[in-house]
Amino acid sequence: MSNRQPAPPVRGPGAGMTPPAQKATQFGPTFRRLLGRLLRNRLAAGAILAFGVVGTTMSVIGPRVLGHATDIVFTGYLSSQFPAGSSKSEVVASLRARGEDQLASLVGSVDLQPGQGVDHGALALALITVMVLYTIGAWFMYLQGRTTTMVVQHMVADLRDEVEAKLHRVPLAYLDRSERGEILSRTTNDIDNVAQSLQQAISQFLGSLLMMIGTLAMMLLISPLLALVAVVTVPVVAVIMRFVAKRSQPHFAAQWRATGRLNGHVEEVFTGHDVVKVFGRQAEARATFRQHNDDLFDAAFRAQFLSGALQPLMMFVSNLNYVLVAVVGGLRVASGQLSIGEVQAFIQYSRQFTQPLAQIAALVNLVQSGVASAERVFELLDEAEESTEPEDAPFPTLVRGRVVFEDVEFAYTPDEPLITGLDLVAEPGQAVAIVGPTGAGKTTLTNLLLRFYELDGGRITLDGVDIAGMDRHALRDQFGVVLQDTWLFAGTIRENIAYGADDPSQEDVVRAAEAASVDHFVRTLPEGYDTPIDDLGSSISAGQRQLLTIARAFLADPSILVLDEATSSVDTRTEALVQAAMARLRSGRTSFVIAHRLSTITEADHIVVMSDGRIVEQGTHASLRAAGGVYERLYAAQFAAPVDQVGGE
Repeated sequence: MSNRQPAPPVRGPGAGMTPPAQKATQFGPTFRRLLGRLLRNRLAAGAILAFGVVGTTMSVIGPRVLGHATDIVFTGYLSSQFPAGSSKSEVVASLRARGEDQLASLVGSVDLQPGQGVDHGALALALITVMVLYTIGAWFMYLQGRTTTMVVQHMVADLRDEVEAKLHRVPLAYLDRSERGEILSRTTNDIDNVAQSLQQAISQFLGSLLMMIGTLAMMLLISPLLALVAVVTVPVVAVIMRFVAKRSQPHFAAQWRATGRLNGHVEEVFTGHDVVKVFGRQAEARATFRQHNDDLFDAAFRAQFLSGALQPLMMFVSNLNYVLVAVVGGLRVASGQLSIGEVQAFIQYSRQFTQPLAQIAALVNLVQSGVASAERVFELLDEAEESTEPEDAPFPTLVRGRVVFEDVEFAYTPDEPLITGLDLVAEPGQAVAIVGPTGAGKTTLTNLLLRFYELDGGRITLDGVDIAGMDRHALRDQFGVVLQDTWLFAGTIRENIAYGADDPSQEDVVRAAEAASVDHFVRTLPEGYDTPIDDLGSSISAGQRQLLTIARAFLADPSILVLDEATSSVDTRTEALVQAAMARLRSGRTSFVIAHRLSTITEADHIVVMSDGRIVEQGTHASLRAAGGVYERLYAAQFAAPVDQVGGE
C-alpha cells in the first residue's frame, strides 16, 4: 500500500506520559551540522565560491582604476598650470626656490607634463575599463546568487523530505507527548526560517568576506600604513559581535519555542472551537493566547533589540575608521608619498572594508534566528525511531488470523504498569469483544497488537509467529482499523473510501459503500461519489463520517479487523444495518471490537472484560450474564440501573 497517505496513529491513554525530548543542540554544533548539509553538493558549493571570487575581484579592481582616472585628471590639470617646454625637475626646483615645498612634493609625486592638459584618451580608456569590470562583476554575482538559491532550496527540500519521513519512523509515544501545533511549527515555520536565513546569509556573508579579503589586499598594495589604520577597528568589531551574539542567541531560541507553543494553542483551539464555545471558554482561550503571545513578544523583542544594536555600533566604528583614514591619507598626499587618486581609491576601499564588517554584524541576527530554528528541526530528526526489522523478518506463510497474547506486560511509564500478565487467545474467524471501564487498557491492547507500542514483557503471536520480529508494514497490512475518532482528508468521497486499497475500481468503491450502508446517502449528494469534503468532514454529519471510514475498512479486505467503538456515532437504524454488514465482513476473519455500548457486541463469539489492565472475565454474552459478575453489573447499569450507579461499577 505504498501509495497511501499517512494515516493518523491510534492513540492510547498514555499520551503525554513519556519522558520529554532531549535538549536542543548548541549554536556551534548546530551551525556546523547545517553547514555540512550545504556542502554535500561540493560542485555547486565550489561554483558559488568561484563566482564570488571572480565577481568580488572585478569589484575590487574597479576603485583602483577609478583612482588612476582621478590621477589622469589631476595630473592633466597640474600640467596645464605650468609653461610648455620646461621639465618636471625644473618645475619642482622652481617651486622649492619660491619656498613652496609642499606643492613641490605634490608635483614630484605625479607624472607631470608641463603645458599639456588632460589625456582624454587615457581617461576614456580608464572609464570604459571600470564599466567592463563592474559589468563582469555584476554578472558573476548574479550567477553566485542563482547558484546559492539552487543549493539552499535543494537542501531545504531534502530537509523537508527527511522530516516527513522521520515522522513516519518515530514511535507513537513521541506523537502522543507532542502538540500537533508544535510539530507543525517545526515542519513549516522553522524550516521556512532556515531557508530564508541561509538564502540571505550565504550570499551576503560570502560576498562580504571576499570583499574584505580583496580590499585588504588592495589597501596593503597602496599603503601598508593606511591599511594598518583601517584594520585597527577589526578587533573592536569582533568583540562587539561576540558580546551581542552571546546574549541574543538564547532569546532567539526562546522566540521559536514560544512560536511553537503559540501555534499549538491556536491549532488546538481552532480544532475544538465548537467545544470552546459550547462551554463558554472563549475568555480562557483568549487569556492563554495572550500569555503565549506576550511570551513570544518578550523573547522576540529581546532578540531583535540586542541584535539590532549591532548596526548603529558598526556605523560608529565605520565612521571612526573613515576619519582616521582621511586624516592620515591627507597627510601622506601633502608629503607627496601618495597621489590623490591613490588616497581616493584607499578611502573607497576602507568603506568597502568596513561595510562588509557591518553586513556581517547585521547577519548575526539572521544567522542566530536560522540556527535557532535549525536546532528545533534537528531535535526532531534526532528523536529515537522505531526499531528496524531485518529483511528476512519472519511472517506466516498463510495468515489465518489466530492471535495469542501470552503473559503480556506493558506500561507507558515504568513506575505505572497498565497491563500485567494478560493472556488471551483469538481463534481464526472469531469476533472478540473487549469491554470495560475507561482506562482499563482496551485501546492499548489493540495498539500493542498493531505494534504502535512495544511490549515490556511477554509476547503476541499471529498464527504462531511473534509479531515483535515481523516487519511492521507487512503486519499492519493484515489489519483493517476503524476508530472512534473519524479521520478524513481533503478530497472527494470516492478518494476517501479508496484510501483503503491500492488503485481500486469504481465498482470496488461502490461495493464497499453498499456494504457499509453508505451508498444511498452518497447518491443523494449533487456530485455523488465525486462530492468534495474537507479534512474535518464538516459538510457531512458525524454518523456519515463514521460510515465512510467503515466503508474504507470494507474496501481494505483485511485478514483481521480492529473496531474501536466504530458505531458510536451511528444512529440506531443505521447501527442495525452496519452490524449486519459487519457480520458479513467478519465471516472468516478475526475481529477485535472495543465497545462501550454493550448492545453492539451481544453476538460476539468471545467477550473479554478488562479492568485495571487485567482480564477479569471472559466468555459469551449469555454465560457472562449468567455468571452475575462484572459484565452483568455493567450490563445492568447500562440498561436498567440509574445513571449514577455506572460510575461505581
